Amino acid sequence: MGKITIAVDGYSSCGKSTLSGDLARALGYSYIDTGAMYRAVTLHCMEQGIISPEKFSVESIIAELPKIKLEFHFSEDAGKSEIYLDGKNVENAIRSMKVASLVSKVSAVHEVRVTMVNLQREMGKKGGMVMDGRDIGTTVFPYAELKIFMTADVNVRIQRRKLEMETKGLHVTEEEVRNNIIQRDKDDTQRKESPLRKADDALVLDNSNLTRVQQLELALSWAKERM
Repeated sequence: MGKITIAVDGYSSCGKSTLSGDLARALGYSYIDTGAMYRAVTLHCMEQGIISPEKFSVESIIAELPKIKLEFHFSEDAGKSEIYLDGKNVENAIRSMKVASLVSKVSAVHEVRVTMVNLQREMGKKGGMVMDGRDIGTTVFPYAELKIFMTADVNVRIQRRKLEMETKGLHVTEEEVRNNIIQRDKDDTQRKESPLRKADDALVLDNSNLTRVQQLELALSWAKERM
């Protein structure tokens, strides 16, 4: 069977990275979490003092882009690819609420999106790739053989996100998570640069009531139809 490109888009905390990682492992494909790339850029800018809840300098973010080095390396312990920022594993650091509160604003900057999209296309041009994000099927790989758009009930997403953060040792309230998810949905769908939307030919996967195994089986059946 020929290798295809699989684009997975959807709302935050819908389990895009979980499905994409499982799908990549099942098919023997590479997996790229593009959301982690935008989070890593956000973390870098925070560490440099360029952005914070009180200030946001677009010009300074743009000036930093050539200095930022992003890579993915497979972790045997985690069983997935993890992101490295300037040679350092930041997979856990980028999941904080502080990063989450700013990442949508950073990803809305035109120059940031152009830089990341070019890098993503370079990573995925050989096929045999599962890539997830907000604009993979609409902007990065509009001709991907399989496009999946993920969604879930907002209350389900809130509980999943809270559990994910607590598992990583990050203690947050349900209200904090709810406010963050609602704001990110608004930012992602209303931004001018590559807003989150379902591609016309994407298949919708609502996993509100699906188990991890069930959603993988469904996605695998779609992938095999297109190979």
